[in-house]
Amino acid sequence: MFRLWAKEFKDNHMLKDTVIADSSDDTRTHKVFHALDEVCYQFDLGKPIWLDSTIQDFKRHDKARFTQDNFIESIDFDYLEIHVIEED
Repeated sequence: MFRLWAKEFKDNHMLKDTVIADSSDDTRTHKVFHALDEVCYQFDLGKPIWLDSTIQDFKRHDKARFTQDNFIESIDFDYLEIHVIEED
């Protein structure tokens, strides 16, 4: 089972959170992208852009923060954080 926890923060307070579970046979990368798509759908957000720094943080810590720099449209929170909390 693969689970990804997504949290939306503003002024160091969590506004929203959700956990996306995926038990498919897809690759880890596909599971991350599918989970992020589901998070964006649930939170009514546009898809963030994976910058080089975001990719490096995710590879290193299984966690990534998407700030205003990662979104094309304006966001009303400080950052969206995703964290892999369980893997097969």
